[in-house]
Amino acid sequence: MRYRRAFASGGCYFFTLALQDRKQDWLVRHIDDLRRAFAEVKQRHPFEIIAVCVLPEHLHLLIRLPENDSDYPARLRMIKARFSRAIPKTEAVSPSRQHKNERGIWQRRYWEHQIRDERDLNAHIDYIHINPVKHGYVSHVADWPYSSFHRYVQQGLLPADWAGGAEADGSFGE
Repeated sequence: MRYRRAFASGGCYFFTLALQDRKQDWLVRHIDDLRRAFAEVKQRHPFEIIAVCVLPEHLHLLIRLPENDSDYPARLRMIKARFSRAIPKTEAVSPSRQHKNERGIWQRRYWEHQIRDERDLNAHIDYIHINPVKHGYVSHVADWPYSSFHRYVQQGLLPADWAGGAEADGSFGE
């Protein structure tokens, strides 16, 4: 089956990537392996990480590609593959994945959205940063360590008490 995807050279995209087994915490348990996977792929196939938040079983990512490049699927595939190779083989693997010599780490597909304008960009940045509160992992955005929120605070783009926990009902930015 072929999926219809939007491709734009130099485009800006939002993604959600999820583990196959949503009960696992591999993304935060193996955060250093995930960071290395991102760094290795970024070095060979540059892209800008605008915002990111890694939760135990899924992550949200907002990137901008270089002006002459629209190949985000290859980058995501390489990140997922490098991470999968780095962590111990403890997961259950379905017969169809075994037949294709695949691990059972990631869901095969991912959600992607091409950013349309500045308003859309800002809404997705906010969504990414509020996500740990929305899912009940923390009551304040600043308490979640695996988020670009901290870079935004360091750069003076957001205050450290941004969102203050009041949006824990999950309605923020949606």
